[in-house]
Amino acid sequence: MKQFRPFFFFFVSLAAMACNNNADNEALQKKAAKDTANFTTVLWLDTLQSIGTINMGEKVEVRFRCKNTGTKPLVITSAKPSCGCTVADYTKEPIAPNGEGLVTAAFDSKKIKGSGDVHKTIIVNTNTKNDAEKYLVFTGFVKNAPGDKVVVPKEEKKK
Repeated sequence: MKQFRPFFFFFVSLAAMACNNNADNEALQKKAAKDTANFTTVLWLDTLQSIGTINMGEKVEVRFRCKNTGTKPLVITSAKPSCGCTVADYTKEPIAPNGEGLVTAAFDSKKIKGSGDVHKTIIVNTNTKNDAEKYLVFTGFVKNAPGDKVVVPKEEKKK
C-alpha cells in the first residue's frame, strides 16, 4: 500500500495544478476585461446564423467568427448561452490584432419541448469598448417531435 502513496500524491498535485491553471486563466480574462488601457475593437463577421429545419433529436454546431480590428490583443472573457439546450465555447487565447477568433454553439434539439421555431442567444463578453457585450443569435425550426401530427399532402397519398 505504501508504494501507491507517491503516485497518489503525484496525481493529486496534478489535479491541483490543473485547477490552478484554470483559475489563473479566468483571473487573467477578468483582468483583461477591466484593463481600459488594453481595450481593443472587434468586428463580428457572423452575428446571426440559421440552422434551417432539423429533426427533433439532432445536434447542430453553429460558429460565429470575430476579427480583432484594434491594436491590442482581443480577449473573449465569456460566452453564455441563453438556455440549457445550448453549450457555448470560444477561443481562449488572446487574439492578435487582425487575427480571428471563434465562438461555437452546440445546440441539442433533444433538450427542447416540442416542435417549432428556435431562437437562441449567446451573450459574449470581450475586452472592447465598442460592444463589450455582444448578442450572437441562431434561429431555425425543429420538426417531428413525438406527438406531432404528420400531414401528408394529397399527392403523396395517391402513390
